[in-house]
Parts: sequence; structure tokens; C-alpha cells
Amino acid sequence: MAFSVTALAIALVAGAVFYQFIIYPAFISPLSKIPNAHWSVPISPAWMLWKRFTSRNNRTIQAAHERLGPIVRLGPSEISINCVDGGIKSVYTGGFEKHDWYPRVFASFGTVSMFTMTGSKAHSIRKRMLSNIYSKSTLQTSPHLRIVSNAIISDRLLPILDEAAKSGKPVDVHDLNQGLTMDFVSSYLFGLQNGTNLLQDPSVRKHWLHLYMCRKPFEFYAQEVPYLDGWLRRIGLRAVPKYCDEANKMLDAWALDLCDRAEQIVSSTQPGVEPVVYKQLKQSLDKHSLKNGEAEPDKAQQRLDIACEMYDQLTAGFETSAVGLTYLLWQLSRNQEVQDKLREELRTLDPPVSYSKQTEFPLAKSIDSLPLLEAIVTETLRLHAPIPGIQPRVTPSPSCTLAGYTDIPPNTRVNAQAYSLHRNPEVFPEPERWEPKRWLENENSRSDLEERRRWFWAFGSGGRMCVGSNLALQEMKLAVAAMYTNFRTTIVNDDNIEAIDAYTVKPTGDKLILKFEHV
Repeated sequence: MAFSVTALAIALVAGAVFYQFIIYPAFISPLSKIPNAHWSVPISPAWMLWKRFTSRNNRTIQAAHERLGPIVRLGPSEISINCVDGGIKSVYTGGFEKHDWYPRVFASFGTVSMFTMTGSKAHSIRKRMLSNIYSKSTLQTSPHLRIVSNAIISDRLLPILDEAAKSGKPVDVHDLNQGLTMDFVSSYLFGLQNGTNLLQDPSVRKHWLHLYMCRKPFEFYAQEVPYLDGWLRRIGLRAVPKYCDEANKMLDAWALDLCDRAEQIVSSTQPGVEPVVYKQLKQSLDKHSLKNGEAEPDKAQQRLDIACEMYDQLTAGFETSAVGLTYLLWQLSRNQEVQDKLREELRTLDPPVSYSKQTEFPLAKSIDSLPLLEAIVTETLRLHAPIPGIQPRVTPSPSCTLAGYTDIPPNTRVNAQAYSLHRNPEVFPEPERWEPKRWLENENSRSDLEERRRWFWAFGSGGRMCVGSNLALQEMKLAVAAMYTNFRTTIVNDDNIEAIDAYTVKPTGDKLILKFEHV
């Protein structure tokens, strides 16, 4: 009798487990109606984890959408969407909360930045502190940014390119772009005198980039299996190499030093000296503390909060803009006819961005209004989005409807990715073709342009879209205007120019070698 009771109990437990983990997710859950990217995904995340571990996330999800439509299931509690209405409009404009995927890998100093905050309320408070300083109107009229632009483009970048053109020596523009964008962003955040000068110091640039990039191949562990490395360390093993910990310490110390030096000149109002973004955040945090009734802000915690925010904006801004510039230069070097037409357009600027005659730059608004330049930048960011990977959110309670599927349960991880949104052939005919004309008003109907803009997702959408998008675009357009007003570029070596498959990308070969010639 006792044996029968025990056997029955075991059978009941086994049945309950079988129902909970096999029958319900595969056949009864509302998610069971959504097409499966792989037969195993209703009962296990293993298939998708393997794709991500082997750096095949973006292309795998894209292939699933091509086969199965605008919504697919990637795991027992994970789905991907690839549409605007009922898709990104509902999730991202609708304000679904961020998944804890973000702070797992992008948080630093034991705190979170605006980008990594999972809650929309905390994010909204932080964004209000900084959005004005990144608005297009502020950036285009900023005396600080004008001084930064002149110093970095006229005094640093153009002399390097001029020397390369005179000597005939090829240039690794991907390496150079990383120095350019780091100098640009750091100088706006911390003031020109406190910003980096990686353009003119290639040895420091090489060292810094090594520290930053050596950790990237191991982001999977924090993003997707956050407890694995901790478990392995308890038994003397590691998933993430020790040198990544050392690199993190050095980068943290570097970021804190930038902030501490900015603090020393925070009272300055002199353009080119004033640490514009640092100062804005610090003053806003002080006001927020007083508003909340704090007699005195916690200075130690505030220092870390500011360092986390500045480090996040600095690294995200430099990395993405550099990649965008690299692919833009590559495409223009492959398409000489487009390059020539761009040069004609750039020469309409008054004054032109001429290295030999430069006394001042044209207004940022004038550069921003050039239609072909705008089309070239937009098309490059469509086809070569620097962040093509997933942007995880969490479905709300009690349920929601996405892409026509109802009763999607709460706490389901839902992703969209620019890589797939930008490759919809119904919106972007021949999506793998770089074709700036698809963005020109005189080449397309208004309805086609409006639809393409709805699907353009290089900076995300909704309240949590990239706060630095205007800075990135202004910086990229100025750099391109300076280069192609003065030089012609041709390809010397573009081996392995294809992008890696990751959340943020770069050329597989980590280089693009171009020849610069005076025009």
C-alpha cells in the first residue's frame, strides 16, 4: 500500500511537471498560437541561447520573420515582433517597461544610467534633466559645440587627412573614426580641455580601444545567462576571463577621472571649457534632491550616478557614430557617382568646409538641410544600423495584443530589432541595396517616404529612443562634409567589411583602409 501511495505521488508530480513545462507552454498558453522559430522554443530557450552564444542572433531572428511573418516565438516566454502597427508602436511608443537584460550588461559603478533604467518613471525623471541639452535646436546653436567642432575637425581631423593625401599613405578610417567620435562626444560632455584627444594620439587610442573592445565578446553571459559566471567562479572556473575584470576597473577609473576633472571646472561658463552635459546633470540632480526634501545630496552616491550616466553616454555615442561613419565612407568609396554628387551639394554651403581657406564653419542648420547628405546618412543607418540587435521589453499585466495575437501574458520578453525592421522588402525594395535615392523627396511619393520613416529604427522610438541621436547626426554630417568637400576616397582594403552579428556591430575585420586624394 505504501509503495502504491509513493508511486502515485511520484506520478502526480511527474504529470504536473510534464503539464507545466511541456503541455501548457506548447499547446495551451496563448503564446502557443504564435509561430515557433524552432520546434523546441515552446519548451526550452536552449536553441535561441545557442544562436546568441555563437553570434547569430540578428540573422536568425530575421530568417524566422522572413519565413513566419511579423511575430515569432523565440523561447518559452520570449517573442519577437517585426511590424509597426501592433508591433513597435504598441511596445515602444506604448511604454512597455525595459527588461532587466539592460542593467545586466550596461550598468556600471553599482548603479544605473538613463539607458539601463528598467522603470519608465525613473527614466522619465532622468531624461527631463538631459533632453534639452541634446535637442536639435540647442545643438545647432551651441557655442560650445561650435568650438568643439572647429577644434576637432579643423585642428585635428583635416590635418591628418591632408598629410595622408600628400603622402599617398592609406588610412584605416575605422580606427580614425573611433578617435574622432570619442573626442567629439567627450568634449561636449566634459568640455574641450577635459575631453580626449585620441585623434592625435594613436598609441593612447589603441590602448583605450583594446580595453573597451576586449570585453565585448563576453557580453552574452551577462545578457542571457547572468548567473552562470558567478556559479562557475565558486568552483574555480570562469566564463568571463580575468582580463575583462581588469579592463572594467581601468575603464571605471578613467570615467571617474573625467568626471572629477569636470567637477573642478563646473562653475565655468566659458565656451570650450564649460563641461556642458556634466554640469547640466549635476545641477539637475542637485535640484531633484532639494525638491525631494533632502537637506544635502549624498555626494558619494551622486558622484557614482553621474559617472555611470556620463560613461554610458560617452561609450554609446562614440561606438555607434564611429561604426555609422565607417560604413558611410565605405559606401561612398564604392559609389563614386554618389560621392561626386555629394561633393557638388557640399560646395553650395556658404562658407564651404574648405581646409585651405577655413575661417569658420557653415551653420550646423545649413549642413543639416542638405537633402542628399541627409539621404546618404539615413540610408547608411538603415542598411548598417550601428545597433541592429534586440531591444527587450516586458509585456504588461494583465495581458496585451501584438501583431493580431491576443491575451499575450504579462512578463513575456518581447523584442524588436532594427536589423529586421530595416529589411522589409515591402517598405524598402531590394533591402540589401544601399540606395540613398529612396529617401529623396523628388524621387519618391510622400506616402512612401512617410512609411519608410515609420519603419526607420536606427535610434529606436517612443519615450526611450536614443537621447543622443541629434548629436550623432550633427557630428556625422559635419565630419562627412569636411571630408568630401576636400578629398576623394577610394578603397584600398575592405576585406571582412561585413558586420559582426551582435547587439552593437563593427566590421568583422575591424578595419577599412581608404586612400584620400585632394580635390
